[in-house]
Amino acid sequence: MGLFGKKKESEAPAGNRAVTLNDGITYIVAATVDCLGDNCPRPQLMTKKAVGGLGAGGVVEIVLDNPTSVEALPPMCPQMAATHLATIKEARAWKVYIRKD
Repeated sequence: MGLFGKKKESEAPAGNRAVTLNDGITYIVAATVDCLGDNCPRPQLMTKKAVGGLGAGGVVEIVLDNPTSVEALPPMCPQMAATHLATIKEARAWKVYIRKD
């Protein structure tokens, strides 16, 4: 337990939620990683962990508000045997979608 209450759960199942990305293709999100308020390297480490736990074709959604981490995730995909599908800017955060190859 943290100083100000329960520590947030950073990685949670997405409940196999469907999302349609800019390419018009609908993907099933297998896991969501909440990195809001986190700085480098935590979002990168949590993304590696989440992608590593997926089977081939699994999609992870990373929600973050750190611009440096947003820029760092797509170049990491080849070393994780994954493909960057999309980065979507929302009002106060970005959502990055990555599929395991």
